[in-house]
Amino acid sequence: MKKRSCLLLGLIIVLAACQPKQSKKEPVKISPLAEEVKKEFVRTWDAYKKYAWGHDVLLPLSKSYQDWYEESLHISPIDAYSTMKVMGLDEQAKEVENYVIDFINWDKDLFVKTFEVNIRIMGGLLAMYEYTYDPKILLKAEDFGKRMLKAFDSPTGLPYYWVNLKTGETKGTKINLAEAASYMFELGILSYYTGNPVYYQTAKKANMAIWERRSKLNLVADLIDVETGEWLNDHSHICAGADSYYEYLYKSMLLFGDKDSQKMWDVSIKAINKYVAEEDEKSLWYGRVNMHTAERDCIDPHSGRQFASVVTLYDAFFQSILALDGDLRRAEKTQDTWNNLWNKYGLEPMIYDYKDSEPTYPVYDLNPEIIESAYYLFHITGKQKYYDMAEKYWSDIKKYCRTEIAFSSVEDVRTMKKKDYMPTFFFAETFKYLYLTFTEETGEFNLDNYVFNTEAHPFPKKSFEPEKVKKNLGLE
Repeated sequence: MKKRSCLLLGLIIVLAACQPKQSKKEPVKISPLAEEVKKEFVRTWDAYKKYAWGHDVLLPLSKSYQDWYEESLHISPIDAYSTMKVMGLDEQAKEVENYVIDFINWDKDLFVKTFEVNIRIMGGLLAMYEYTYDPKILLKAEDFGKRMLKAFDSPTGLPYYWVNLKTGETKGTKINLAEAASYMFELGILSYYTGNPVYYQTAKKANMAIWERRSKLNLVADLIDVETGEWLNDHSHICAGADSYYEYLYKSMLLFGDKDSQKMWDVSIKAINKYVAEEDEKSLWYGRVNMHTAERDCIDPHSGRQFASVVTLYDAFFQSILALDGDLRRAEKTQDTWNNLWNKYGLEPMIYDYKDSEPTYPVYDLNPEIIESAYYLFHITGKQKYYDMAEKYWSDIKKYCRTEIAFSSVEDVRTMKKKDYMPTFFFAETFKYLYLTFTEETGEFNLDNYVFNTEAHPFPKKSFEPEKVKKNLGLE
């Protein structure tokens, strides 16, 4: 009996060995549009490597490069990394990881813009750590964070416009709302990963300094002095210069569950929809009002003209937050409003007066915001119209912005004359949101499971355990 059992066991082993091995998971088939976006990303990245490697940005017409400051901060690779991971470009991503670990040093005698390096460099490094959990990358991020903290050493706790990465010196006392209080998201993530609440608490102190200075209408202005805490104008809006302040109120609530952030968002959005929104049967714009009176006939002291109906293409992010917040009526109507503007020219002008129906600054800088909102609305509503919008935006970008080696900004959307510049957020955001829209049906990336920073670097909600968040961010 024992012998028969052994023979039977041997037969089973032989048969098992003869069975074909299980094949690896088949790669998900993506649409031709998604394949095209991915191919164009690789083509553009290859151009950056050929003509601008080691520098901040690619100049796509002259086939050259430009740095933001006297020395490169390597912004393009750091910004591009998370898009590579989303697209499954692991070979390119690994090259960036090695570059960050082996060649980047933040001990640079440079004055850098606090806000801009936070969303790009800090956000990008943190996303890189989230993908790799390589402690060397976290060390790079924390080193950068420690240098950034020096910017917040002001009488109000608001950050100075400039901070020197090497010396910690600061300068620039006048900052806009976004530059004053758009740090809770990145610095909160840094606190979570390092277990040091000082980063988040420093960022939150800046937010509270703004909140304490709101008007009786629960509106805040867009320009403040970091040393005196005095508002330098009374313009209230959600446009460029204010946009990410509101975005991060919502996203800090969403990722960290910060009740103070939730209160600030809830009160702010109610005031914005009551006083700032300007709606008629066909459109919904978020213009500009006096923070104290909500009047729209404010005069811009720099130009002597009314500024109430001036918007920027950066504002087109707002409907994505409205949609996340469940306000689909306003989100969809605002998207339609911006979509009509896009279709009027074929691209969006940077600054537009919706009452005069004229651009006041006609540049298009390869911005992603309207594409971002189309992606969010397509994911949340499932309506084909938003996919079709993204397809149209991509078609127009190819038509007017594609160059021999990459993509360029446009100097004037009325003439479509190209401009020799490609912002780093084209890698980080525009390519990413197009790809995610065109791969939505695969289910490989589910927006419900992530929160993006304002530069489109994604962070999985599951990575942030509520109890650990409370402890590491100092929310207890």
